[in-house]
Parts: sequence; structure tokens; C-alpha cells
Amino acid sequence: MHVDELRTSLQSFGWPDYVVFCLMLAICAVIGIYFCLQLRRESKEVKASGGEEAANSAASYLVGGRKMKIFPITMSLISSFISGITLLGTPTEVYLYGAQYLYIMGSLVLMGLCMYYIFLPVFHDLNLISTYKYLEQRYNRSLRLFGSIMFIMASLLWLPIVIYVPAIAFNQATGVNIHIVTPCVCVVCIFYTCIGGLKAVVWTDVVQTLIMFGAMALVLIKGTIDVGGPGVVWQRAQKTARIEPPNFTLDLSERYTFYSLVLGGVAHWLKSNAISQNMIQRYLSLPTLRHARIAIWTFIAGVLAFLAICGYTGLLIYATYADCDPLETKLAQRNDQLLPLLVMETLGQYPGLPGVFVAGVFSAALSSLSTGLNSLSAVVLEDFVKTFRHQPLSETQTAYIMRSVVVVFGVIFVGLVFIVEKLGAVLQLTITLTSVANGPLLGIFTSGVMLPWVNSKGALLGGLSSLGVMAWMCISAQRDLVTGDLVYQRKPYSTLGCNYTFTGERRAFSSLPLDDAISPASDAPFQLYRISYLYFTLFGALMTIVVGLVTSLLLRESDLDAVDTRLLTPFVRRWLERRRSRRTQLPAEKMDKHKVVQETTT
Repeated sequence: MHVDELRTSLQSFGWPDYVVFCLMLAICAVIGIYFCLQLRRESKEVKASGGEEAANSAASYLVGGRKMKIFPITMSLISSFISGITLLGTPTEVYLYGAQYLYIMGSLVLMGLCMYYIFLPVFHDLNLISTYKYLEQRYNRSLRLFGSIMFIMASLLWLPIVIYVPAIAFNQATGVNIHIVTPCVCVVCIFYTCIGGLKAVVWTDVVQTLIMFGAMALVLIKGTIDVGGPGVVWQRAQKTARIEPPNFTLDLSERYTFYSLVLGGVAHWLKSNAISQNMIQRYLSLPTLRHARIAIWTFIAGVLAFLAICGYTGLLIYATYADCDPLETKLAQRNDQLLPLLVMETLGQYPGLPGVFVAGVFSAALSSLSTGLNSLSAVVLEDFVKTFRHQPLSETQTAYIMRSVVVVFGVIFVGLVFIVEKLGAVLQLTITLTSVANGPLLGIFTSGVMLPWVNSKGALLGGLSSLGVMAWMCISAQRDLVTGDLVYQRKPYSTLGCNYTFTGERRAFSSLPLDDAISPASDAPFQLYRISYLYFTLFGALMTIVVGLVTSLLLRESDLDAVDTRLLTPFVRRWLERRRSRRTQLPAEKMDKHKVVQETTT
């Protein structure tokens, strides 16, 4: 059998699979309708009681009235954070480059500690809807607009990739063009997000998270049984050095090292969790800081479990195709179709199960898309419309603006999918491109909560400087990957055991050491943009902090006594309050000493 015939035969998506897939979409739509009706009931109750209609409408739509429960919020956080990018990208990374990437799980715990002690106490105490209102309170309105624009830019870079990922899986399973299925599915997502608000998003996330975990469990169990058990998976991975100890080299250009995974990983997770409107909006929908802190650790536990599952899946893919690499034979036409290919080979004979997997991948994507659209609605309403409008909005105007933003951005994201498919593997692509905006943002927020010396001029100059440098670095790095000027050497693979015909010769392929970057000019000088992509966000944040702090100190315009201590993280807040207390006590002590001297003289 030729590889093209085999690929076609594996696209056995039958009517039971379509039923399962459509059922998932129908459940999401019904949840949206339910919470739309609930929002209307709440609006009528507010009118009857004579409350502030627009304010209550926005709070119910965007933060669930700040009365959400820990379980659905945790599930929503996991589902929004994972997305289809992690679902398909992480197994692909492990298959191609080994399990070194999984050491990034340690940085997730460090991120949780930073969230717990540094960022969350500040945001939750301020009772915000838009995270970027903090920047106006800490600096000025210009920084608030800068942060909001950066968030919108990051969403424009991230969410089209989120939409593109499940379309890859659907294409592998059915052969349907990605530009046909993408608009159809996104219409459902835009519908329930538009009408149901945060509560609809959160509860659809709960359903989608359960589907996502169930789909991955099916693949792991059946795939492991087919290859002969977990021992075979482990043995084959060890044989090709896919299981390896941490890489402690200090070479910044290596794809993965212990330092890039830990230091760069913390910055990567922080920008996705600690300062992102997508995630903070969920923490702020909980009634107390204690509830939010519990949600952090349950969320981290869920993400760690899912990353472990995705990592093992990557090893399982290699164990399944150890003797016949599907990328070399073109059985999988894109790197990120490896997991869907495994699913169709292991579950394709069971009607309905491939549908569960595709529904799981789309669930991961739809949760991230709905979260992003809901957050964009909050940012546009709070940071742009209310900021520039002097008169208060009516309930009808507020509802129209929030829902219009969801529809408009949803259409834009679907259109941007056409560009995304030309840009490379999804995991590295996502981290690289979103670093353009998220590096400067992380630096500005970190300076705000931890460095009271940084003023608005320093923060803005630091953010703009970092934005320019990060744009150059990320675009240059992605350009070299797309053109082939920068190549990351993958782990060993083989086509000696293929039982079908394909273009090319059968042979075993040896590889250079893990992630050895090679280019046409091996003796070329060091290029800053060729550092590991995991350093990008960290580099952008540090540049923002350093430029902002140095500028503020040189201008000598910082007034520590004028900084609102509520805007600082608790331990910095305590230090500043003790400093102010000592300064107010000092004049009093001097006055007392002066009185004693006068009395003695008399």
C-alpha cells in the first residue's frame, strides 16, 4: 500500500464520530443559552431593586458577579491554560527532541509561589475587572492603554494559533479542509461566549476539560496496550536518548537547558497566568483571596498532571513509530498531526472514539478562545470605552459593546488562521510570537508591584524599548526557522520497518546531540535572537525592568511617599510602611530632644 492510500484509509471518521463531535458543540451552545437566560433574570431583579444596572450587568457578564465557586474556576483555568497548543504541541516536542522539555514542570511550581505571594494579593484586594486598570492606579492612564494594547496584540498573535491547532487534528481524522471546519466551530464558540458571559465560558470549560482528559486517557491506555505496555515505551525512549537527565550547559542558544526551562519557564508561565487578563479575570471572579489561592494550587496540580500525560504521549508516539517515522514518509504531513495520527491508528476501529478525541482537542481550543474573547470584551469596555467616555453607559449600551467585541474579534481570529498555517510548529511558534507583547507587560507589572522607585516615565520607556527589541528578536528567530537557516536536530528515527511504500529510501537516521542548532554558517557569530525561545519572555521582562528602574532613578522624580501601598506586593508594602513610620517618628523624637535641651538650659 502506498503512503497516500494509507493516509486516506486512516481518515475513517464515521457518523458516530460526527455525532459525538456535534454533541459536544450542542452542549456548549445549550450552556450558553442557559446562562443568557440567567443574566436576563438577574438584570430584571436589579431593575426591580433599583440598583445600578450597567455596573451589575458588566460584573455579571465579565466576572460572574464575583460569586463563582472554586471547582468550576479551577477547571476553567486548566482548560484555558492548556489549549490545543499544549495538547498537540507537547507530544510533538517530546517525540522530536526528547523529554528534556518536561523539566519545565518545576518552573510551574515556582510560578505558583510567585502568584501566591506577589501578584494575586495585589490584584484581588483592588477588586478589579480589567487587570490593566492597575497600571493606571500605579502609573498613569498612558501605561494602562499601553498594557491593554499589548494584551490585544498578544491575543491577536495567540488565539489564531489556538484555533488552527484543532483544525489540524480534524483534518488528519477526516480530510476536511481546515478552512471549512474552523469557521463552523468558531461560530458556536462565539455564540455561547457572546450570549452567556463568564459563567457560560466557565461551565463549558468544565465540560470541555472532562472531555479533554477523557480523550487523552483513551489514547494512552489503548496505545500503551498496543505497543506491549509501559515498559516497552520506556525502553524504546531510553534507547534513543529521549529520556535524559537535565542539561546543565550554559550555552544560551541550546533549545532546552536546565536554566532556560527553570528561569525562562517561570517567566513564560507568569506572563500566561499572573498578568494575563484571561487568567486573572477568573481568579477575581472568586469571592475571597483565600478561595483564589486555593484555586492556584488546584490549577497547578491539574496542569502538572496534564503535562505529564502529554509528555508520556510523546514517548508513546515514538514507541509506536520507532521503526517507521511518519514525518519522513509523509504519513503525517505536519509535525503537529502526530497525535491525531496515533489516535486514528489506535482508536479508528472503534466507532465514536475518534470523535471523542477530536472533541477533546476542539474543547481545549474552544475554552481558550472563549476565555480570550470574554477577556477582550472586558478590556475594551473597561480600558477604552469607559476611559474615554465621560457619561455613564446604560445597561443596553454596555451589553451591546461587550457582545459586539466578542463577535468582531472572533471573526478576526478566524481570518488570521490563514497566516498561522505558514509559520511552523505550534508550541515554539506560540511562545516566540507572544513574547513580543508579554515580555514588556511582565516587566511593567513586576516593576509596579515590587519596585516603588519605578515611575510612569521609566515604565513606559522600558516597555517601549523592550517591545522594539523583542519584535526584532522574535521576527528574526521565526524567519530563520521558516527559511531553514536555523535547524534544531531531532532525536534518532528510522524508516526501516515501514510496511507501506513511500517516496525516498528506507534507512535509519542518526542524529547529533539533542537540539544542536546548526546553520549554513556554523562559525557564524553569536546572534542574540538565536537564544532559546524560552528566554524570550524573561529577556523582555528584564529589559523593561532595568530600563525602567535606571530611567526613574536618573530622572529623580520618584516619590516613595506618594506611592499607594495597596498597589505593592505585601512584603514590599510592609517595608515601605515601616520606612514611612520611621520618618514620621524621627521629627517627633527631635522635637522631644529639643524640649529637653531647652528645659535643661532654663
